[in-house]
Amino acid sequence: MTCFNRIILELKRVWQDSPPLTAVTVLMIGVFAASVAGIALDPRTITGVPAWLKPAKFAISTAIFCGTMAWLFRYINIWPKFVRAMGWILAAVLVLEVAIIDIQAARGTTSHFNVGTVLDGVLFSVMGSSIAILWLASIGVLLALFRQRFEDTAWGWWLRMGMLITVLGSAAGGLMVRPTSTQLEKLQSHQPVSVVGAHTVGAPDGGPGVSGLGWSTEHGDLRIPHFFGLHGIQILPFVGWLMLRRRRYANDGRDASIAVAAGIGYIGFVAILTWQALRGISIVSLDGLTMTALVIWTAVSAGIFFLLPGNPDHAKDAFTRSTI
Repeated sequence: MTCFNRIILELKRVWQDSPPLTAVTVLMIGVFAASVAGIALDPRTITGVPAWLKPAKFAISTAIFCGTMAWLFRYINIWPKFVRAMGWILAAVLVLEVAIIDIQAARGTTSHFNVGTVLDGVLFSVMGSSIAILWLASIGVLLALFRQRFEDTAWGWWLRMGMLITVLGSAAGGLMVRPTSTQLEKLQSHQPVSVVGAHTVGAPDGGPGVSGLGWSTEHGDLRIPHFFGLHGIQILPFVGWLMLRRRRYANDGRDASIAVAAGIGYIGFVAILTWQALRGISIVSLDGLTMTALVIWTAVSAGIFFLLPGNPDHAKDAFTRSTI
């Protein structure tokens, strides 16, 4: 079977899993291609980067997320009407979000944190409300995963922990909409502001950043923990898939323990990145406190892994009871 045929076959399968999420996946791939063309053809910049870079990043990120969620739905067979509704909500909200980002890019202005005009403020408010709905829908999927019974206990926990991290990573984005100290002072003194919130900590948005990503190379950047949190639903199941391929026993209970421990460790890693960003420390120049935290995190994670119970049946029984 050729690679093209495999792609078509997988598209047909995820379409059966969730038609709206699959449709948005394909749509966003096209939007991504158009945005990349915009980077090449449109010389304008917004906050120091090409005007269509942000639309391109959000389009490909949305395509990956929707494709992953459609794939994830094949493992959920409880609450079919509820899960189907969550798929429609996720798809609709994400299309609206990317559409607003593209509209603002076409207008030559920012989308997030922009309250400079009435239109900008309304669009940003709509984005904020839609993201709240997206987060609640994601929680709905997470609840379904926790209620779902899996023949392979370990695989179920890899999926659950990945989705949990994505939900937490989405919530971390709320830290960006808080007014900065400078913005707060202006608001309290009733001075006009055009921007409320920021992803850079310690300086205005738009300074030097990592090529292609834009993450600040001089200050803290809340987009970094937000990024790693959001992609937990891809990273953790992929790691789990690699590990489960090499296990000795079918449905080994110790594998379920590893999945939970890996998820907790990943949450700790995102927490360290968040703490670092909130202190205004750049990802490319880690300070002593952050390095110490990472060393401790590595040691604790390794210790937990080696101290996990070695009796597969004991661990399996414990995790099976937790899903009832």
